[in-house]
Amino acid sequence: MGWNGINIKKPSALLSPTLQNCSVYFVHSYYVPYSPDSHPYALATTNYADIEFLSVIEQNNIFASQFHPEKSGKIGLSLIESFIKYDLKNSPCGELSPLIPFHGKTKLAKRIIACLDVRSNDNGDLIVTKGDQYDVREHSSGEKGRVRNMGKPMELAMRYFNDGADEIAFLNITSYRNCPLKDLPILELLRKTSETVYVPLTIGGGIRDIVDPDGYKYSALQVAAEYFRSGADKVSIGTDAVEAAEIYYKNNKVPSGTSSIEQIAHVYGSQAVVISVDPIRVFVNDPKDTPHHTLKHNELGPNGEEYCWYQCTIKGGRERRDLDVIELVTACEALGAGEILLNCINKDGTNSGYDLPLISHVKKHIHIPLIASSGAGSVNHFKELFAFCPDVEAALAAGIFHRNEVSIQEVRKATVFQN
Repeated sequence: MGWNGINIKKPSALLSPTLQNCSVYFVHSYYVPYSPDSHPYALATTNYADIEFLSVIEQNNIFASQFHPEKSGKIGLSLIESFIKYDLKNSPCGELSPLIPFHGKTKLAKRIIACLDVRSNDNGDLIVTKGDQYDVREHSSGEKGRVRNMGKPMELAMRYFNDGADEIAFLNITSYRNCPLKDLPILELLRKTSETVYVPLTIGGGIRDIVDPDGYKYSALQVAAEYFRSGADKVSIGTDAVEAAEIYYKNNKVPSGTSSIEQIAHVYGSQAVVISVDPIRVFVNDPKDTPHHTLKHNELGPNGEEYCWYQCTIKGGRERRDLDVIELVTACEALGAGEILLNCINKDGTNSGYDLPLISHVKKHIHIPLIASSGAGSVNHFKELFAFCPDVEAALAAGIFHRNEVSIQEVRKATVFQN
């Protein structure tokens, strides 16, 4: 799953040579291995680890791609346009240009993801907000303060798409108070965004079993299904994932089959389930002082402690649970999650860089993709992340993009050679 290149094998009126090794978006579990002898209709291939598989085929009037053009940004749109205009006998695309041979393997690109925390302001309008340590209000002495308004979600999402974001993530930060199925503004936001933004969309907030104000019960699967029907490609699960992990360990690591993770992954596939993890550091003098997974950190504790473990929280960091981050992510992977979005409460809003020891610590324990989040304040922080944690698949940021302190294009140019 992710953005990967295509290696064009022969000239085609549909694939311009300029697309050679350009990144497009794949979400698949199955593939057809490539062999020059057995696949004369192969138009392009892609590599994943040591496998070369068919990514585009063309034979007479049949054209098919393994990747998703409709989620591959402007490159995907150009491909769809070429397909619509294609005439088998009188191609309007002109003479076929010679190919420049590509020697080497394609590989998954590092993804840059823009995150938008969405909520209603005091007037009931949907806005993008951002707050230090989950406080989204602008305070003045003795006053409650108004909600920080970083812009309109549709406009920001479109801006990030045009700037080259690989994915857009929306977090409905007030969903825990309400029924998402009744949250028409958020659903309409997803519908409108999916009509103009052609990259994967993730929505988080309220993915759980709920009872609405009228007493009707809805399962997490029903909530996720409504998000998917409205245009989302993935759902992000937070609090419910922690509770599912707790049940998993109580059952001696035997999946119950009833958790939101399992239900959604079973119906929509693992790639549709992202686990949003909100851990906080707990410092100890010695790893023997706790039964939890510890690591030696470069940032010392309040009393000079060198070691810490990361305690999982729920409800946006407001409540702590006796579960460490490694226990959570390994349980969620076993339950069928397809991706981990790793935050860090200690880093959120600090602009001091990602928590690299934490990210490396978690990545060593999972096999599914990991998105690093919390703390990005400069282009160098992205470079440091991919240099220190080369196996990490994606980096997410919010505030620095909203405030125009750093553009996605700047990040992409700085990290292109780390892909």
